[in-house]
Amino acid sequence: MIPAKYQRFVFAFFMALFMSGFMSLVISVFNVGFVADIGVIWLKAWSFAFVVAFPTVIFVAPIVQKITARLVN
Repeated sequence: MIPAKYQRFVFAFFMALFMSGFMSLVISVFNVGFVADIGVIWLKAWSFAFVVAFPTVIFVAPIVQKITARLVN
């Protein structure tokens, strides 16, 4: 198992993986439709999206947690 001190990075990895995958699929289908090579188009978009999403989640998650803590009792 992964030590608990790396929880932030493991969370960011999986959050970025799932969100970038889902969003890149939706946006790819929206832009080009269900064409024959949608899988290739999606995987290319997903790989780019993940590279952007992972560091974004690393830096944005603590800010979102602070905002949430202020809004919730």
